This record gives sequence, structure tokens and C-alpha cells, in this order.
Amino acid sequence: MIENAIIIYWSKTGNTQKVAYAVKKGLEEEDVTVEIKQVQDAKEVDFFSYDLVCIGSPSYQWSPPEELDEYLQKKFNEYSDEVKLGASRVEGRNALIFCTYSGPHTGRKEAVPVVKYIGQFFEHLGYKILDEIYVLSQHHGSKKISTQGKMGDIRNLPTDADLEQVKYDVREMISYHDEE
Repeated sequence: MIENAIIIYWSKTGNTQKVAYAVKKGLEEEDVTVEIKQVQDAKEVDFFSYDLVCIGSPSYQWSPPEELDEYLQKKFNEYSDEVKLGASRVEGRNALIFCTYSGPHTGRKEAVPVVKYIGQFFEHLGYKILDEIYVLSQHHGSKKISTQGKMGDIRNLPTDADLEQVKYDVREMISYHDEE
């Protein structure tokens, strides 16, 4: 049963922040108590105080931004005694990873390495990855990327409908997990 969660995210242009708040709404609609923090405000967060840890990141050339990567590295070192050989799962440790991406060259595949990379931090600590959420988002730094890339015209993404889908997916994730 997931009763409390923390959402930690990094966002430069607001895309990942929008998704973080959609995740928050979905969790709250399932009666989960939620805290939300940007990476720079989450240094003192104890992951093990939460039933669910949600991490949100944009994809920057198949990687999370440096600030998020440094945060995860510090947390991993802080929890080094908790690293589980064989990545055995520990009951009650759950994670959700979400990623915004523009995918101008190969589409969603550009975001997959970010999510898998972040997921490894949590799997090494015995966490079960409950879901991975990928959200196509406008590239605010380049009109060309936002209009001529593999994903087509992605200006003004994510839309309200996209964020509603995130909220729905989170609710479904919680409902499914609670039934197990």
C-alpha cells in the first residue's frame, strides 16, 4: 500500500515541472500524501521515508542534466551501505521515473537511456520500478527541433490532454500496485 510519496524533479523550461505536478495530482487522487521538490531543494530528503520515490528529468542528449546526475550520485554514495548485491528487491521500496523529451533524431529512444540510468540507482537500492513515463515535449531552445524533427511539430507540448494522461497513468499504477 502506497501512503506517501516524494516527487523530485529537475526542469529548465517548465516541461518536466508540468509533468511533476500531473504526477502529484494523480497520486493525490489516490489518497497518497505527496511532497514535491526540485532537485536543488531535495538534498536532505531521505528516500527511505517514503513508500514511493518519483524522479523526473528531461533528456539531454540521452542523459539526465548534470544537476540531477550529481544529485543521484551523491544520494547513491550516501546510501552505499544499502546497495543490494543481486539487486534484490526490498518490500515497500518503490520508484516511478518520468522523462520529458523532444526526440528530434530517433524519437522516444532518446529518452529511454535517461529513464534506465535513473532506474539503476533505485534498483541497486532494492526498489521496484513501478512505472516509466515518457512525455513528448517542446524543445524550447530550437524552433527547428520543435517543428522539423522526427516527432513532427511538437510546439506547445505537453498539452493539457497529455498531462491528464499522465495523471490517469499514475492513478492506474497506484491502483494496480495496491491490488498486488
